[in-house]
Amino acid sequence: MLECAPNVARCYRFDQFALDSGTRQLLRDGKEVHVSPKAFDLLCALVEVRRALGDSAEEPTFVQTLHRFGYRFIAAVHEDIPADEEPVTPHVRHWLVWETRQIPLGNGPNVLGRAPDAGVWIDAPGVSRSHAQITVAGRDATVEDLGSKNGTFVKGERITAPYHLADGDQIRLGSVVITFRIPPPAGSTESVQSR
Repeated sequence: MLECAPNVARCYRFDQFALDSGTRQLLRDGKEVHVSPKAFDLLCALVEVRRALGDSAEEPTFVQTLHRFGYRFIAAVHEDIPADEEPVTPHVRHWLVWETRQIPLGNGPNVLGRAPDAGVWIDAPGVSRSHAQITVAGRDATVEDLGSKNGTFVKGERITAPYHLADGDQIRLGSVVITFRIPPPAGSTESVQSR
């Protein structure tokens, strides 16, 4: 019979093994099996998880042993989200088109610039770190220059105050040209005549 040290924090027996968390020993048929500290901690965690869940290695419900590979969690998991915390999928109402990229704009201020933390990162020569800002409020959006070195232009004109944007407006930041887009309201699909 396998015995664990007396007065230990935890002692577990399974098959021919005894796991003693007090002495940090793994015994097989009464003889110590040397394992790394990480392997010992992992084994303790798995045994304690199975024990707490009332799971067994022979007929697992939660933790399955994959011989020669390790373990896997096999129970279906569902996250309960309180009704008042349910995520709301934001509807993208505005975006920018730059070369082949489409960049969604969030509600509120969106800083355009070369700084890595800019909301819209445009890493191009002539673009200042914080070049311009597009502020979205519902279906409205305005652009303003943030004191950039090379200026912000809309429809070819340099702006010096917030400018109200319309769908298709081209904005130039230094040498970079981006297009402001507003998706059209959802409507019916146009029928195509077959020939």
